Amino acid sequence: MVSILSMNIINNFNFKNYMMKITMNKRKNYLGSMKIKFLTFLFFSPVFFYCQSFSLNDFFDYSPVLQKEVDRVFDSMNDTSRVGQLIVPAVGRLGKPDKHVIDLCEKGKIGGVLLLNGTVESFTNYVHLFDSISKANGFPSPIYSADAEPTLIKYKIKGSTPVPKTNAIKTIQEVESVAQQISDDLNAIGITQNFAPVIDASPNEVVSNRSFGLNMDTVIDFSNAFIDVTQSYGIIATAKHFPGHGFVSGDTHKKLVYIDGKMKEVENYLPIIANDVLSVMVAHIAIKNNDHFSTDNLPATCSRKIVTDLLKDSLGFNGLVVTDALNMGGVVNVPNCGLKAIKAGCDMLLMPVDEEKDINDILSAIQNDIELKLDVYSSVKKVIRLKLCLGIL
Repeated sequence: MVSILSMNIINNFNFKNYMMKITMNKRKNYLGSMKIKFLTFLFFSPVFFYCQSFSLNDFFDYSPVLQKEVDRVFDSMNDTSRVGQLIVPAVGRLGKPDKHVIDLCEKGKIGGVLLLNGTVESFTNYVHLFDSISKANGFPSPIYSADAEPTLIKYKIKGSTPVPKTNAIKTIQEVESVAQQISDDLNAIGITQNFAPVIDASPNEVVSNRSFGLNMDTVIDFSNAFIDVTQSYGIIATAKHFPGHGFVSGDTHKKLVYIDGKMKEVENYLPIIANDVLSVMVAHIAIKNNDHFSTDNLPATCSRKIVTDLLKDSLGFNGLVVTDALNMGGVVNVPNCGLKAIKAGCDMLLMPVDEEKDINDILSAIQNDIELKLDVYSSVKKVIRLKLCLGIL
């Protein structure tokens, strides 16, 4: 694409000296030739080169231009920095020490940063800090995430705009208004992924007032409205907690909990996925007494049956799959849980206990497993594609 400035230069180009040297009957052809040459120069000149920009609306669409850019970024990385794109440590009051995450960032071993329990000011400073470190070391900027659910945001981000708790929201218009206020705050900070909405039903004691309620039609409609607004603000929305936390007993922060028999909430994800939600978070919930999807006492995050066979293949989800926090009681005692989650089909590992170990485990595993290597590369390219669509690459 040639800029207006470029067209003005073309239109005002002085061909007088050239026309004086040729006969009148050749003047027209010569003038046309010179304009073509000059246009060609402008098209390929670095000064006037047109750079394609993308938005979150482009993520699921077929785009050779976007795919070419994904491949260019991917090809510029080695395997260590590629696998690093799958790692999401946390900073803030409940996160890792700043020095630890800075070290990971300097080595290109993070793809995102969860901002966990802090203030608007401190989180804004973190975004500037890690962006500057990434840029100085030649790595992509992280995707910054937060648990900015309506019920939790006042605790997770001190100084954010007050909004009603999720279960107190009664109309679509209220959902849209709350999502706008939250998204305005996240945009001001620089947060590009919201781990919301919760699309679980409300009976579970941990979900409770974080849910839009027990009527699943309402939960779906309200969740889709929240997702629409969030993603219109250039923020990745994340539906959670797959395959459903609403009807289980117990708290996955403390221990592994079970869905016994039918997974009652899985079907609720179909209209959410159809609405182009960009991300889904998988919970540390095991499934038992289910002929097709029992997880053999492993959490869903570590089960290929749940992440790949069910979520990706059966439900057709092609977006970003992120684990719930890997330091939670429901998964932390599973040996090599980070590697198992990647093998299950998860794209990003949230809050690994030992990021370096998970990276090394994945690097070792892909040396001898070509199918896993292709899956990992696919996850890395998905993260890169999202970053391009966010405009941070």
